[in-house]
Amino acid sequence: MRHKKMGLALTMKLRVPHPDLRIRQSIWSIFVLILFLAQPLYAQHGHPTEETPLVKPASPGARLVSQLHFKPLEFTPPKAQRKVLSNGMILYLLEDHDLPIVNIMATIRTGSIYEPAEKAGLASLIGIVMRAGGTTNRSAEKINEELEYIAASVETAIAREEGSASLSVMKKDLDKGMEIFADILRKPAFPEDKIKQKREEVLEGIRRENDNPANILFREFRRLLYPSHPYGRKVEGYPDTLARITREDMVEFHKKYFHPNNILMGIAGDFDTQEMLNKLEKLFKDWPKAEVSFPNVPPVQEEFHKSVNYIYKDINQSNVVLGHLAIERTNPDYFSVMLLNFILGGGSFASRIPEKVRSEEGLAYSVYSAFQTPRDKGFFFVNCQTKAESTCRAISLSLGEIEKIKEEPVKEEELVTAKDTFTNQFVFLFTSSSAIASHMVNIEYQGLPLDYLDTYVEKVKAVTREDELRVAKKYLHPNNYILLVVGNQEKFDKLLSEFGKVNTIELKGVD
Repeated sequence: MRHKKMGLALTMKLRVPHPDLRIRQSIWSIFVLILFLAQPLYAQHGHPTEETPLVKPASPGARLVSQLHFKPLEFTPPKAQRKVLSNGMILYLLEDHDLPIVNIMATIRTGSIYEPAEKAGLASLIGIVMRAGGTTNRSAEKINEELEYIAASVETAIAREEGSASLSVMKKDLDKGMEIFADILRKPAFPEDKIKQKREEVLEGIRRENDNPANILFREFRRLLYPSHPYGRKVEGYPDTLARITREDMVEFHKKYFHPNNILMGIAGDFDTQEMLNKLEKLFKDWPKAEVSFPNVPPVQEEFHKSVNYIYKDINQSNVVLGHLAIERTNPDYFSVMLLNFILGGGSFASRIPEKVRSEEGLAYSVYSAFQTPRDKGFFFVNCQTKAESTCRAISLSLGEIEKIKEEPVKEEELVTAKDTFTNQFVFLFTSSSAIASHMVNIEYQGLPLDYLDTYVEKVKAVTREDELRVAKKYLHPNNYILLVVGNQEKFDKLLSEFGKVNTIELKGVD
């Protein structure tokens, strides 16, 4: 779960008639540096700026920024060309001749949600062994040797809702790199020795999970959110499910999902588009399309109820998460919800929850909120690490801010700051040709409109204070949440039972 944070609300609209990525990056770097230098070294109470909200309207830096004026500029995103090969593979191609490098990113319609529950970890293990185990034409050692010789890299993985493969190669070695890349995609060998080796590595990671409170926290929180859904399972699997996985399972899973018409591919770098299309047609000409039958994945049951949970760990700092089911990625309220979250706790130290819990009360260094938005119902959560003696106080303050944002419209200046940040961050989606091609692949893969980037800023600007109040009332449930605390309750400031009946979860060791 990655959360982009930008403390400064840049109010400039960038217009670049003929996009040059490196020039744009330089302009923005200089501009951000100016704004950074304008911030005071110390805030009012003598603490370093990094310990206080970056946006303080009354600060000298903020006043200086407000005096800066720029002509309105408009930014037109570079376009990747969408093409479809004769075998059904969807391509997004974007030429970039600045460097003699070509990057290829493939997304495969698959994921751990399609594996049997009793063999959890199957998809993830396939994603590892595809690259590590070599192909029917090349051993893993041979692939490593060939890639090292041309200074290229190939990576593969399968996550919860998608598979991925990537190639980065110098232009002069493109044909060789593409040959190896296609070989790994199409003909992984899945040798027994590599399966055993990688399975043991995964198991070792599982054995170490309980050493890290954050790992425990989100593993168990997801299980509580999705008790009977694939979203609740660990992508890496479990010791007993990994033990059931056979080489035949891996071969069959790969055979089922790895077909050209089940792949979207982004290609960016130093190439000629027509020449690249010819190369790809030739490379994959004997890889026929096939019908892919996806297993039925039950819809997430949208239920809301209070659940207070505790896991003992003898540590001085409590790890807290509270939240509930929320929206899917294609929800029409997506932009309103994201702006709401920015104001509530996902923007900066000046967002409401961090401002209250961190800046005003000094109870936590790390506290934030976020929405996780997969294809089906995702979830909203607040995460906090606080000293054990302030555990319940931090929870109460966070819940209080969620309640408040449901009661009345957000302030106009809060919404303006959120909108400015989102619209000004928009340009950073295009920091490289690879990023642009990857974004286009991801947009189509997630079922978003193909004009998503063209309408992004417009949709952000269209959000109103009334929209924010409406989605707060609709998607935030401060009385029906799942709370999980990992820590030592003997040191808590109050009893956790003040929030409801406590369910104690016992951690199980892994042999």
